[in-house]
Amino acid sequence: MSQYASGGADVDDTTIWAVEAHLEGCAACRAVLTDAADPGTRDLLDRVADGIASGIAAGPGPVRRHRLLRTGVAARVLPWLVTATGLMLAAALFEWTFDSLPSLVLLIAPVAPLLPVAAVWSRRLDPAWELTATMPRTGLPLLMRRTLGVLSAVIPVLAVAGWFTGHSPGLWLLPVLGFTAGALALGTVVGVDRAALVLAVAWSAGVVVPSLADGHLPAILTGGSLPGWALTTVALTAVVLVQARRRPHDPHQNLLHR
Repeated sequence: MSQYASGGADVDDTTIWAVEAHLEGCAACRAVLTDAADPGTRDLLDRVADGIASGIAAGPGPVRRHRLLRTGVAARVLPWLVTATGLMLAAALFEWTFDSLPSLVLLIAPVAPLLPVAAVWSRRLDPAWELTATMPRTGLPLLMRRTLGVLSAVIPVLAVAGWFTGHSPGLWLLPVLGFTAGALALGTVVGVDRAALVLAVAWSAGVVVPSLADGHLPAILTGGSLPGWALTTVALTAVVLVQARRRPHDPHQNLLHR
């Protein structure tokens, strides 16, 4: 702790991230860190704290803001969620109207969550991405929590679209989970937004367009493909979890679009 407090050159970045993550929830270690700081540093911190407290006491009160403006990333991802929702509802209506064509719901469902998943980790949409990128709890664990939030909003819409068109839940749910896990796994290498774009374009060019052209669903969207989708989803999820466990406190800059 004394080496961390003094900024010793022999303390590597991984140790620094681990120490800072531990300090978040350990009051005893924060007290040890305070004692480990040299007198000059403690005096500087005390003066800064006193100055901040005085400024807060003498300054104006906090400005009331609309709740939506305080949601940060959530407010900025909302348009992408609305887009995904509208896309699936339009696909369900189109399929109901033109029942002679292959199921547009099943064709679009795998890539429907990719736009909002990419949006929750885009530096262009996160007003505090600089702060987020330097936090000890950033990286895959934070991205996975945000992804669960996206899925909790998208999956109910997909369930309604699947129920409306009479499709088995497994035929749309497993591809959705598989593509989401694939975007996260590939995102550790090329960035989540690039990974989402690559998967969406590949699926559209390789599956959606040919299926609409010949008027038949591909074999990978039939009941016999469910075991393959399940295995793929489990494998990709395992890759993501291993990456998150291996480097839980690393900044994971590859997740950010450069």
